[in-house]
Formats: sequence, structure tokens, C-alpha cells
Amino acid sequence: QVQLVEYGGGSVQPGGSLSLSCTASGSISSVFAMGWFRQAPGKQRELVAITNTNGRPNYSPSIAGRFTISRDTAKNTAYLQMNSLKPEDTAVYYCGVAPPGWGAEGDFGSWGQGTRVTVSS
Repeated sequence: QVQLVEYGGGSVQPGGSLSLSCTASGSISSVFAMGWFRQAPGKQRELVAITNTNGRPNYSPSIAGRFTISRDTAKNTAYLQMNSLKPEDTAVYYCGVAPPGWGAEGDFGSWGQGTRVTVSS
């Protein structure tokens, strides 16, 4: 099994920036992709960004150009740099991982505890 712990988050005004990190431990060899998802109040969890061990990252259109996902494989850590934050970015952000051969968002699991991001003036 893989254990994930998220760090970062907090409150920021619109237009501000925040950074999140997610560190994986346990069965690291089974991790191919690491991703950030978010769940706003009253809404379903949605994809934010995914980074594979190889290849280009994938971003949700709602955050493309504002958020950047990166990964340090040596540290088993994924990062999410969030710039130009908007009130609609307010949500609990979760980190998830997927094994090699993943093909859909449903393949992600081992969710962390989540970290809250609030964007408000």
C-alpha cells in the first residue's frame, strides 16, 4: 500500500499563490502517476493535475496556465504551485497515485487526508 501526506494549503486572497506538496511512502514501486484532485463543498472530487513518471503533465482546463504540477521522484514527492488563485479554486485538495498502465481518473487511489485551500477577499 501507499501512504500519502499532503502539506501546504491555507487561506489567500484572490490573485495570490499557494504551494502544496504530497509525499508518498510505502509501496513506492507501484506508483507511476501522482495527481492532485480537489473537492469543493457540495461538489464531486475533480481532477486538477497529473504527473506521470514519464511524459507531459495533464491539467484541468479550469486551472491550465495558473497551476503547475511537478514531481521529485527521488523524494517521492509531488508539488502543486498555484498562482492567480480564484475564489472558485476554494476546495479541499487531495493527492492520489495510480499504478503503471492507468487509464482513467478512477485508477487513482491511496488518497491523502487532504489539505484545505480557501481563496477569499
